[in-house]
Amino acid sequence: MRWTVRRAVPTDAFGVSQINVRSWQHAYSGIVPAEFLAGLRPESREPGWERWLDQPDPHAVFVAVDAEDRIGAYCAVAQVRTSRDQLPGVRVGELVALYGDPDVRGTGAGHLASQAGVDFLAEQGFEHAVLWVLRDNLSGRRFYERHGWSDDGVQIELEIGGSRLIEVRYSRPLERASWDQCDGDYGGPDSTTRRRWGG
Repeated sequence: MRWTVRRAVPTDAFGVSQINVRSWQHAYSGIVPAEFLAGLRPESREPGWERWLDQPDPHAVFVAVDAEDRIGAYCAVAQVRTSRDQLPGVRVGELVALYGDPDVRGTGAGHLASQAGVDFLAEQGFEHAVLWVLRDNLSGRRFYERHGWSDDGVQIELEIGGSRLIEVRYSRPLERASWDQCDGDYGGPDSTTRRRWGG
């Protein structure tokens, strides 16, 4: 399956919101309370994503889209949002969110969107990156570990839908990725991915 990676724009807000909700309901089933997941609606998240997508660098969202420009996955990145994630003398970026449509899982969309986000942070001059993932989200943690992230031992407790959950922090150094072509394991045996940062 062929995916093109491009930078998202405010008009992508609803598509991103749909992926966000569907992915939460799929990935967090059995982790986050079912009642909370059932109540998620793309419409309620769309305004927030419209604002997020209108922010200047280094805030950015990258989407993997098919030939009809349908979003298969998205990755949001920014400068770290809290002092807890800062490092003395090091510019630290954050992978804020990474979600994919459950219907296209395994086709490479998530890989490509995440790589675009990481590459963008490096291009922005960040030397290190962090992300937060629910401790019980084992499939998500395995994905990150395959992509060069590692658990650095920091945890926080948060409340979602009335349940207390643990998030763990993953981190990695940043280096520029090659975007000439991405094929094989990630996008199918004949896929080619183009980078379009300008939307």
